[in-house]
Amino acid sequence: MEFILLLGTPLAGAITLGLIGNRRWAAEANSLFSLGTFLAACALTVRVIGAGNLLVGREQFFIDPFNVFLVTLTAFVGLTTSLFSRPYMRIETERGRITPGRLRLYHSMYQLFMATMLIALTTNNLGLMWVAMEAATLSTVLLVTLYRTPASLEAGWKYFILCGVGIAQALFGTMLVYFAAEKVVGAEGVTALLWTHLFVVKGQLEPVVLSLAFVFLLVGYGTKVGLAPLHNWLPDAHAEGPTPISAVLSGLLLNVAIYAVVRCKVLVEGSLQTQLPSRMLMGFGLLSVVLAAFFLWRQRDIKRLFAYSSIEHMGIIAFAFGIGGPIANFAALLHMTVHSLTKSAIFFAVGHATQKAGTQLIADIRGLVTLSPTVGWGLMIGTLAILGMPPFGLFASEFLILTTAMREQPWATPILLLALGVAFAAIFGRVQPMVFGDSNVKRLPHSPALLPVFAHLGLVLMLGVFIPPYLAHWYRAAALLIGGH
Repeated sequence: MEFILLLGTPLAGAITLGLIGNRRWAAEANSLFSLGTFLAACALTVRVIGAGNLLVGREQFFIDPFNVFLVTLTAFVGLTTSLFSRPYMRIETERGRITPGRLRLYHSMYQLFMATMLIALTTNNLGLMWVAMEAATLSTVLLVTLYRTPASLEAGWKYFILCGVGIAQALFGTMLVYFAAEKVVGAEGVTALLWTHLFVVKGQLEPVVLSLAFVFLLVGYGTKVGLAPLHNWLPDAHAEGPTPISAVLSGLLLNVAIYAVVRCKVLVEGSLQTQLPSRMLMGFGLLSVVLAAFFLWRQRDIKRLFAYSSIEHMGIIAFAFGIGGPIANFAALLHMTVHSLTKSAIFFAVGHATQKAGTQLIADIRGLVTLSPTVGWGLMIGTLAILGMPPFGLFASEFLILTTAMREQPWATPILLLALGVAFAAIFGRVQPMVFGDSNVKRLPHSPALLPVFAHLGLVLMLGVFIPPYLAHWYRAAALLIGGH
């Protein structure tokens, strides 16, 4: 029942809001559907923790410790983003940037996007996972181009073409997995792509075909992750789309894409008994961190700045999964959690800041702490958190990743430290004047309610100081599963 509600609620929301998404109360309805999805995710989590792994729908869907925590995180960020989008989209509508028809499209596609991500996370079928990822791409293209400006249309077209080519590579990789498994699992059609079946017989799969499949899968899904040099769509999509969509793209879609990569990695490493997938992940991850760190210095748009920050952190996560082992996998899962919470909180604050300033140019936004203290402090605290300052959760996860790298991959540690230092200087040097610089604009009489911002940052602070035992057990179980146990 919980699983049916988890997928059925956003799908019902997409249909309902497609009909009435331009009404005055549509934003509240969007939030109510998101709340229903979150409650269903919590109920499903409780069930999985109590009863163990869950197979649903003739084994087409599978929930285990790895994906159930991502389901809960996705539903939570989806809920808080829907709460943030209520005042944000109302202001955009009042200013004439969004028409009633586009508002209906926004609400409907938002729910469809949530549904496709949840399907991609919970499906046991590698083919259905590919379909869900493609559907997520199509729904977000419509959201990125919502403003219909030349820049947003260009960003949406680039996003569609690059991710379309990438997802085509992933399709070919999925076909190769089927070819490698058919002789072992049997010519059972769709059953040959069930992850649980493949995991049991992973040692018997054709290694040469499977190694080639992983190359295509990593390139395909790695495009969605934003790993360099496949990242070109990401900064434009973040900068030109509505800010709530920037939040879910950075905080959720990238996690779902890297989840797909890691699921495939588990199968391929079990078959090959080599470190090829791990080395590829480390290589792409390290390249992403270094490239993003230096690109940060060139950014003049605040949303593009934090888009490149997302590429950097996805690179860190990919590198950690490449190292492997219980500690590195635990750190990668923790980093996925705190990055999602922190980056979405930053985009919430950035959305309000750009609306107040009327621009996304960093040089034209000054004195936020005077103009609107809650926005200014939200952006500053979020920036310190994303830069890995203690005692926030990103410090804990990055510390675990770096110390593990010192022991397992000492050659990579200086490169990581240099890139993190460059990124710190680039981001802090641009955000600090935005918050504390001089401004001639008078303080606004009312500041927006930033409950989603400070709720996220409060959780990130808690995870840096104390991880609840049940959550730590959750991470450990997922880390062992990723390790092939």
